[in-house]
Amino acid sequence: MICVALAGVDEEHLAGANLALPRAIVEVKVADGHDERYGDGVTVLGDFLAGLEPEPHHSHRSAVGDLLEAERPMLAALPWRRHWMNIMRPAARRQHQAMRIVHAIGVEGARSAQGVVVVIDVLRSFTVSAYALAGGARESILVPTVDQARNLAEKIPGAIISAEENALPIPGIEISNSPTQITKADVRGKTLVQRSTAGTPVLGAVRSEEGMFAGSLVVAGATVQACLLRRPSTVTLVASADHPEDHACAKYMEALLNGERVDIDPLLEPLRNTDRYRKVMAGLWPGFPPTDLELSLALDRFDFAMPAARRDGQIRLKAERPQ
Repeated sequence: MICVALAGVDEEHLAGANLALPRAIVEVKVADGHDERYGDGVTVLGDFLAGLEPEPHHSHRSAVGDLLEAERPMLAALPWRRHWMNIMRPAARRQHQAMRIVHAIGVEGARSAQGVVVVIDVLRSFTVSAYALAGGARESILVPTVDQARNLAEKIPGAIISAEENALPIPGIEISNSPTQITKADVRGKTLVQRSTAGTPVLGAVRSEEGMFAGSLVVAGATVQACLLRRPSTVTLVASADHPEDHACAKYMEALLNGERVDIDPLLEPLRNTDRYRKVMAGLWPGFPPTDLELSLALDRFDFAMPAARRDGQIRLKAERPQ
């Protein structure tokens, strides 16, 4: 294992600090084994994903859990859960070298990321993207500033803006980076224009040309599947901020990449012990309803990944189901 630490980091992600972090923390883990190990990993993954869903009576469960519970049978039957092994085994066995899994943080971590890159923003940017695409949005376009978001939305008929500054709402913009709000909006066939303090600039800083994805817990398993289908020699998991939920998602995805079993709940316990979590659950955070937490922590809610593509100077996300 190699660990490289650079400069200082702002730890106030949701408390109003700038999430375009000046530090990159990089941890490289080289998986032992060969192509047969990956084949075994695929088998394990297909068997245990269904057992990792949140418990219906968890102490942190909110009322929105009833909505998710109603759709749980559909979730359990998703094709990527049933057919993962058949899809992935041939590609994995053709990969004859060890795969490196790299962990990084923030803008600098994204700039130095190698291989296939997944930028993770659980609370809440890339969770918003996922719910919008699941709701029928054509695509999500990521922009670095609020002014750019407004200008771009004016040029796209029916476009919807989701934006915040330092995790707070912006006057005149109805949707404040909130999964709850985006699920209530009519997004079908429309373009979502997103600006956030962490996820959008961090993804914009990626320089690797081997492929990049926007990641969050709701699309974690499908994103891993999409990464492995590319048969990468390196996968870099970039936490958009140095916060427990992004690290938890990265660790969960690392386990899946290695074909290992992991329980997400202990990984999220540090988040639940923070003041910001308690503040949101108490309904004291403007533009951040408690239901955002439930929606954001709904593990593997969707069966698609969100590959990011640069076009016309912009980063665009679309839903893509791994085939």
